[in-house]
Amino acid sequence: MTNRPQRSLRHEYELYVEDEIEAYKESLPRRTILKLGDEAVGALRDEPQLALTELVVWEEVDRIIFKRLRLVSYETWRRKRLKDQRERQRPEHWGFAPDCALAREVRPPAESNVLVSGDDSEAVACYLAAHGYEVFAVGNERSTIQRIVNAAEEAGLIDRVHGYIADLREWSREVKLSAVVCSPSAFSGLSKEERQEVFDLLKEVTRDGGVHLVSSLGDSEPAMAELSAQYHGWQVSVEHHGSVPTSFVARKGAA
Repeated sequence: MTNRPQRSLRHEYELYVEDEIEAYKESLPRRTILKLGDEAVGALRDEPQLALTELVVWEEVDRIIFKRLRLVSYETWRRKRLKDQRERQRPEHWGFAPDCALAREVRPPAESNVLVSGDDSEAVACYLAAHGYEVFAVGNERSTIQRIVNAAEEAGLIDRVHGYIADLREWSREVKLSAVVCSPSAFSGLSKEERQEVFDLLKEVTRDGGVHLVSSLGDSEPAMAELSAQYHGWQVSVEHHGSVPTSFVARKGAA
């Protein structure tokens, strides 16, 4: 579970163009492809070159298809991509308030690993992935993890979201985290002793300065007293809606 190297925008553009051209080729009957080859040969006939190789011909076919599809230039694609990226980084895009605990508190360094778990984590995972984090969605329910992965794929963020059908206690101690974001359902079915195991493990693998956020608390387990006891020595804050706790935030201090 290591971070994958980030692709440059230029490389992503080249992949976009390649995918569009290949999809167009696959939609054509063989006789049309051959006509494109003839058109490419005709266009290249007057070009000064050493040899009219098959590679050169097919490169010219790709240029013809590029023009036929009216694919945009790199600069035009780049401007749109950056605009879309800025939009996806807004909490409101995913249905969150701009001043919510997720937006305020979960802001680790770029390229950090973050873990999400619990029901209704699709928007959380996508929001964090849009900020460039490697997001690990972990849970026992296949349907929950599948929803997260599907949402990430639909949003074009699948390269940053990794789904694991597993118990939180199975998380690898080798993969360090900068943030953990979960809802009480992440602990569903676990006894108090088993929840203790989860907290001990996640605290251990969290880097100094890392943050844990438990949202949508209400009256669910783990209760507020249990959470507070788990994070002795961490910087803790609790948000309420009236008298009902809504989110619990704990930040790990430097050792």
